[in-house]
Amino acid sequence: MELNQQKELFSKAYVRAVVAVAGFSVNQLEVDDDSIDLHIVGRGGGGTIFSPELNLQLKCTSRDILDRQFIRYPLRIKNYNDLRINSQVPRILVVVLVPENLEDWLQQSESEICMRNCAYWVSLRGQPERQNTTNITVELPRSNQLTVEALKSIMQRLSQGGLP
Repeated sequence: MELNQQKELFSKAYVRAVVAVAGFSVNQLEVDDDSIDLHIVGRGGGGTIFSPELNLQLKCTSRDILDRQFIRYPLRIKNYNDLRINSQVPRILVVVLVPENLEDWLQQSESEICMRNCAYWVSLRGQPERQNTTNITVELPRSNQLTVEALKSIMQRLSQGGLP
């Protein structure tokens, strides 16, 4: 299998693990023509929006794109434009960082499974149109780790009629 395919599968597995522990369901669209890889649904909800939904565009990289405050990810302009629009179901970009060495992505034993390294998210909704024709560097705050608690918080905001 080609390395980029492995990154795609790993990023989906990583996010699916977070979604499962958070208690939501996740679906994969058959065709990704709208920059949507996974669709998350919360059952019920305590807000004004019943069963909040969230769409995710996933990326996975092992490149050194970290600084003290941000993950700086070069996103294709098509994905940028698809994610910045005002859509009925909010969309976020999720970037999963993995170690350079494939063998370090996953460690497991009888007592634990460890997926390395971390996932970060950002909403590009409302961002301005850019003149770039190929890529735009997107900044994901390092404080925006995609954790179980972060996902629950996002879904709670959506159930209240807010945005991610």
